[in-house]
Amino acid sequence: MVDAIPDRAQFRLMQDIDNKPAPTLDHILSLEKQVWAALVEGNAEADRALLSPDFLGVYPTGFANRDDHVGQFADAPTMARYELSDTRLRVLSTDAVLLSYRADYQRPNATEREAMLISSLWERRHDVWINSFSQDTPLERA
Repeated sequence: MVDAIPDRAQFRLMQDIDNKPAPTLDHILSLEKQVWAALVEGNAEADRALLSPDFLGVYPTGFANRDDHVGQFADAPTMARYELSDTRLRVLSTDAVLLSYRADYQRPNATEREAMLISSLWERRHDVWINSFSQDTPLERA
């Protein structure tokens, strides 16, 4: 007879394996705001530094990699102003968290603001937090 339940001693609690604390919402939100600041400033170098080499963006226009995301700065900043609200942090592990929030923003030379819901996956790699995934869902205007 085979025991269907594996040896429970093999499964250690996450905190026993890794003493690194999970990040706080404030910490991850400050990193996300750095991505937004790069969009406002047109700072491609800062944007690239915050995104993982294997970054995947899922946007209304399709999929994007890190080069695509950074490439939007070719002409000028892509955002004039922004506000992030309704923030939520889901801790997946001590080295991976999912930040979800609402972004209200205005593009340069636009007269109206737009809004979307965003989820960003942040991973700790080599003791550095980096954004590896982002999905944007536009909200319809009321």
